[in-house]
Amino acid sequence: MTATGDAPLIVHPVRGRIDRGEVAFGITVRLAWSGEIARIARVTGHDFIYIDAQHGVLNVESIAMLIQCALLSGIAPIVRVRSADDPDISRHLDAGALGIVVPDVESAAEARRAVEATKYLPVGKRSIGGMSVHLDYRTMMSREFTDVSNASTLLICMIESPEGLSNVEAIGAMDGVDGLYLGMGDMLLTSAKYGGRVDSPDMLADLERVITVARRNGKFVGCGGPSTVPQQVDFIRRGVQFLTTQSDIAAVLHAMSGRIGQIRELM
Repeated sequence: MTATGDAPLIVHPVRGRIDRGEVAFGITVRLAWSGEIARIARVTGHDFIYIDAQHGVLNVESIAMLIQCALLSGIAPIVRVRSADDPDISRHLDAGALGIVVPDVESAAEARRAVEATKYLPVGKRSIGGMSVHLDYRTMMSREFTDVSNASTLLICMIESPEGLSNVEAIGAMDGVDGLYLGMGDMLLTSAKYGGRVDSPDMLADLERVITVARRNGKFVGCGGPSTVPQQVDFIRRGVQFLTTQSDIAAVLHAMSGRIGQIRELM
């Protein structure tokens, strides 16, 4: 990600944290349409916004605006898309997204399609759309451009089902995949063995399996599902480096319910 000299062409807050062995924290964005959420994320110590285009109702234009605000705020815009075949992947990346999260990846073939959609040749098959917002529209040789862009575009595959877990070794070994993400919420729905708990022994064993595979292949691990601070800290200590602290919806609910509770108590 460097040009001639030592100045980075693209500064990536999440990649930088992870490469230093640290943890990157983000806020899940589903409710906030204003770019102020990016500034709020930054001033509260977060490294990225996790724009949820799978379960959220934001359109492409609104997501592009959030991406621009994140870039200008010095944090990374990461977009969770609908699938490896989501036709908007290239549009989010061209708008400035620094990472794509693909949900419910269950096979190496799906992981490969995700790579092809998010990375340029020779890693993937993403089409070049012209000058890049990441580079402030500077021009450069095509191969240098694609190499820099590939290194700066995170592809994170979510493991959310027994099928995905059974194929995690093949998914984790896929060239072009940068991280694995255990989606604990959906995992809880797939099997009674977890007892509805993200901190059950079976869930923790599955997390350890994903971490082992990721480390073997030089990738990082994220997870979604733990909602309490002690759970999140425990998973970080186990090796998770990519974590959303909460969603914008949860933050609003928590703050508003806490405030009204204090008012009623004082009354």
